Amino acid sequence: MRGNDLTGKRFGKLTVLEPTQQCVRNAVVWRCRCECGNEILVESRRLKPGVIFSCGCEPSAYDGVKDLTGYHFGKLHVKGRSGNKAKDGNPLWLCQCECGKEIETTKRRLITGGVRSCGCGKRPPLKDWVGKRFGMLTVLSYVEKEKGFHVWHCQCDCGNTVDVRQSNLQSGWTTSCGYQRNPANHMHYVDGTCVEKLQTDTMYKTNTSGVRGVYYNKKRNKWIAQIMFKKKCYNLGGYKTLEEAAQIRAIAEGKIFGDFLQWYEIEYQKKRRKKQRNNSFLYVRKRVVPFLYNMGISC
Repeated sequence: MRGNDLTGKRFGKLTVLEPTQQCVRNAVVWRCRCECGNEILVESRRLKPGVIFSCGCEPSAYDGVKDLTGYHFGKLHVKGRSGNKAKDGNPLWLCQCECGKEIETTKRRLITGGVRSCGCGKRPPLKDWVGKRFGMLTVLSYVEKEKGFHVWHCQCDCGNTVDVRQSNLQSGWTTSCGYQRNPANHMHYVDGTCVEKLQTDTMYKTNTSGVRGVYYNKKRNKWIAQIMFKKKCYNLGGYKTLEEAAQIRAIAEGKIFGDFLQWYEIEYQKKRRKKQRNNSFLYVRKRVVPFLYNMGISC
């Protein structure tokens, strides 16, 4: 069963009894009982506050309402239609929040509870990071929540200021304003594989086994070993002990990564020598030849 277990929850006059074997567009269909005694089948996407109220014995308070002017939804007071339309073509309604800010939204989002304020009701991030340092960045102030991410205004040691997502600060992905170096200039990729990442033993924070490419599968009750190479994931099998899985992973890593790194080192040295020869040729052509020509010496 996908999604959350809705058994026992109430939506208006409906109480969810159990899930059925039916699915409508990948959504589970639930058996619900109304207060009037009738039972109906409702898909999970409709079991939301404001979307469905009863089996049909009691209509929605907004059924047949075409003009929402004057209605209140949470902190929003509907002033009327704004004259604009959403991407799906539905008209937008102009609403004024209790804080004084005005926003535009659709009738469906208002009725279903998708929006209840201009955003001022959202609580600030749980952590107060003002003054905290992350690499070369010092957090100055909180900006806003943008696309689901908290954004902080930071100052780099070089003097520049930049807005950074909280998740990037936490993970260490962003440690400066970007002036220090461009990661693209220091990372080398071959067929989607980063050479530098193969040469490091750094593990993701989500790793719980302590071994790269090994995790525990509760359903199979085994340690699963796998290896990622050139955008493909190779399954190395399941093992009873962590030591066995780690050993298999080490063998595969030495074979695949070792041969690849050895090949890359040879090819990289060839490209490096070729680049040095080209740079030397350009230097002679642009600097030495004109100098000799000015001195009256022919090449």
